[in-house]
Amino acid sequence: MSVKEIITKRRSIRKYQEKKVPNVLIKELIDAARLAPSGNNAQPARYFIVQDEKIKQKLKKNKVFKQEFVYKAPVIIVCCGNPGAYPKEKLEPGFDDPFPIRAVRDVSIAAQNLVLRATELGMGTCYIGWRHKGRIKKTLGIPKNYVVPFVITLGYPAESPKVRLRKNIKDFLMNP
Repeated sequence: MSVKEIITKRRSIRKYQEKKVPNVLIKELIDAARLAPSGNNAQPARYFIVQDEKIKQKLKKNKVFKQEFVYKAPVIIVCCGNPGAYPKEKLEPGFDDPFPIRAVRDVSIAAQNLVLRATELGMGTCYIGWRHKGRIKKTLGIPKNYVVPFVITLGYPAESPKVRLRKNIKDFLMNP
């Protein structure tokens, strides 16, 4: 399958089969994310993998997610970024964003590699932005200075969502 085919095939999956995702495949996804570019090659992305039902129940008890299906996903990948990963001596005011913004950007690039690789391997994913930032860090013991811009649910799809309408290419271009 070509990259274009994988991009076209990817869907946001909210219903998963009750089937365990092998750890070897999770490591394959993290490896795909690891290969993504990052500013100053800082590689700030870190992942907290949630598969254990007790941890999912702890997240649920602490009302970390608004959407119930997140707790039912076979795997919840908590995408984190370490703003302290960037070399401070290379910061150029007016050109560089603050480190937390850079971390979000680099984690996002890495996550897209992960999501596309999951699609290629026959799995489904869904980006979840609705999460309580403070509660997720506290519940999972994620350092306070880290950013958690989103999580990704992962599993084998139990649904086949239709293609969603996309804007025209000209709607994305700002210049004539």
